[in-house]
Amino acid sequence: MSRSSSRRDFLTQSLAAGVGVWALGGLSPRESRAANDKVSMAGIGVGGKGHSDIMQAADFGPVVAICDIDDNHLNRAAEDLEKKGHHPKKYNDYRKMLEEMGKGIDAVTISTPDHTHAPAAARAMRMGKHVYVQKPLTHSVHEARVLRELAHKTKVSTQMGNQGTAEDGLRRAVEIIQAGVIGPVREVHVWTNRPIWPQAPQVMARPKDTPPVPKHVHWDLFLGPAPERPYSPAYHPFAWRGWWDFGTGALGDMACHTANMAFMALKLGYPTTIEAEAGDVNPETCPSWARVTFQFPERDDMAPVKFVWYEGKKDGKKVLPPENLTRGQKVSDSGSLLVGDRGILFSPNDYGADYKFLGEHARDIEEAARKVPKTLPRNGGGDSGMKKEWVQAMKGGPKAMSNFDYAAMLTETILLGNVAIRAGKKLEWDGPNLRVTNVPEANELIRCHHRPGWEVD
Repeated sequence: MSRSSSRRDFLTQSLAAGVGVWALGGLSPRESRAANDKVSMAGIGVGGKGHSDIMQAADFGPVVAICDIDDNHLNRAAEDLEKKGHHPKKYNDYRKMLEEMGKGIDAVTISTPDHTHAPAAARAMRMGKHVYVQKPLTHSVHEARVLRELAHKTKVSTQMGNQGTAEDGLRRAVEIIQAGVIGPVREVHVWTNRPIWPQAPQVMARPKDTPPVPKHVHWDLFLGPAPERPYSPAYHPFAWRGWWDFGTGALGDMACHTANMAFMALKLGYPTTIEAEAGDVNPETCPSWARVTFQFPERDDMAPVKFVWYEGKKDGKKVLPPENLTRGQKVSDSGSLLVGDRGILFSPNDYGADYKFLGEHARDIEEAARKVPKTLPRNGGGDSGMKKEWVQAMKGGPKAMSNFDYAAMLTETILLGNVAIRAGKKLEWDGPNLRVTNVPEANELIRCHHRPGWEVD
């Protein structure tokens, strides 16, 4: 099969699954649950974002178990769930939870640090559990491919937690771009105010001090698939995002939000090349700033696209798109610009749900946009709406919009930017075969090496 044929096959599958066609059938009829069946929920990682994820999931079914490596997070979630009438069993090790609870669990939310997403999700999916996984879906490009393939094999209901997908404004922007009102889009620019946690150049090496592990933290379980290292508050509970062993930096943290609308609207699949400039690149932490350029080929009747990502500060100044593209608009902390032949769509937020048109034809484009028919269903429920859509898919409804056909491809592509940052060279990418063709050593960065007992495949 040719590379172009493979790409078309992927686009057909992913768009039919939840982007362009909104196909029915999250599960086969035999596996679908009756509409009034209760879905027994469990939560893996219930602090921070995980707390809100399991509390929202609790509105759609009984929460029977929760898991966290931090007893403070675990106990707080248990108390708050008790107030809502749930009585979950508490665990520190999700492997033990899944083994002991077995068929008592139907669906799992996973909101751990990035490095644990795929090991937890893969184990749950192989047991037939529906999974809701926070963004970025995985820690590595290879893991994203594994979860996409598992979703096809197991046919469980899947959803990634990039909640802008549920915003009606994002879905409207997708319809307008795909209708061609700003003309063929040849450039996309996406930026963020991240990192907002310490990483290079503030922390160029591992902490030298090794304080005792707090009693409420189960450190070996935090490490999970990652290589062993001593505990430090530099990692848990927040700043793990800036360390390569645990997080995916600004790109992984935010691009699954901020690049989502453009990726969906333009039906982006495999890039052909990825090239990065970055500051303070080192083997331990994510960079202080980066500019990453992805080149995408023609897709069906859509023009090739240059996609540029911006993060961090260089010489004290935010790394941002060229000023001439914003046409006098104030640049927001994060946002995106889709540059078409007739005009520019400017979104000044993380989710792509708010937008305006720029350029000399802006008024004409606005008028044309109002006439574009609705082709996607509306959700409008934000973060909670993502859980509702996920549960509806479990019960035989349409696949959730950010199902793993779509979300895994988005994550896989985004994380290639980190591979380019770390490799320091322009990469030529063979997407169907999951391989960098021109820099062989970069292929070592495509996957993670998991500790025994925490494998993904």
